[in-house]
Amino acid sequence: MGMDPAGQQANDTATAGVIARPPLLFLGALLLGFASDRLLPLPFTLPGGDLVHWTVAGSLILIGLALAAAGIRNFSRAATPVPTNEATRALVTTGIHGWGRNPIYLGLFLVYGGISVAAGSPWALILTLPLAITIRYGVVAREEAYLERRFGDAYRDYKARVRRWL
Repeated sequence: MGMDPAGQQANDTATAGVIARPPLLFLGALLLGFASDRLLPLPFTLPGGDLVHWTVAGSLILIGLALAAAGIRNFSRAATPVPTNEATRALVTTGIHGWGRNPIYLGLFLVYGGISVAAGSPWALILTLPLAITIRYGVVAREEAYLERRFGDAYRDYKARVRRWL
């Protein structure tokens, strides 16, 4: 056991215990959506034609990548790992994390939506809701409980100041 940045003893090998790595959850939902499109096709069109279709898809992907990259960069600067199966070394509360507690996941949702629109996949878009519920309760809730145990009042103060999403 060592001292964490909040000055409390913490188990250096503890993790959040999320149900699965988040990128795998996003990839799994996307693949399930694409498979469902083949098995149970549904119509999908955006008004305005191809230009609107690709503009919406591209914008979602670019904004999502920017959010996720900013979040990953913050973690890297704080020398704390991004993967949820590794112990958190620092509580990151500045930069993009000062606007929202989960910019990486928000970015992944935007990328997921952009890919779904680009592929014209109504099923992948429909699966956004169960994916969001899975991320919220199977990942974020577990991470929040872990961070509260690990960083105590410092995390509770951060949680009170900063929204979960943007």
